[in-house]
Amino acid sequence: MDVIDELLANNAAFAASLPERHFDLRPSRRLAIVTCMDSRLDVFAALGLHDGEAHVLRNAGGVITDDVIRSLAVSQRRLGTLTVMLIHHTDCGMAKLTDDGFRLELQQATGVAPAFAIESFADVDADVRQSVLRVRRSPFVPHRDAVRGFVYDVDTHRLREIHVAGED
Repeated sequence: MDVIDELLANNAAFAASLPERHFDLRPSRRLAIVTCMDSRLDVFAALGLHDGEAHVLRNAGGVITDDVIRSLAVSQRRLGTLTVMLIHHTDCGMAKLTDDGFRLELQQATGVAPAFAIESFADVDADVRQSVLRVRRSPFVPHRDAVRGFVYDVDTHRLREIHVAGED
């Protein structure tokens, strides 16, 4: 049995153990969270969230890309979210590479330079500030006044808020 077959068996047991229920398409807390794909971040457990309460958007680094702005626009304009929480974290893999170095690695491996931005960073606090500003300045995201950024410590599991000067 490969890993996906094992996960499918886990899902079957999980689904069988739950009562039938249906959640509204709109998250009940009217919240969208953008965070890293890092497997050490269990966003639901860390924040005490339950199914149906928030949209959770994940990518490498939790950075604000055009695709994240697209998802936030849908989340707010069609699905009723009003608040955006950005969560980066300590010991992030995106801080361990460079844009130019990884771009070159991809080009050497495939013969094609990637069209997407790598979005590596050296300073997690500075990247959270940049991400907050990208959301707050996007004309596609209508509710930009309630955007806050945090760094999750992967060792202590605590969040630390990053304040953005002149934008609060």
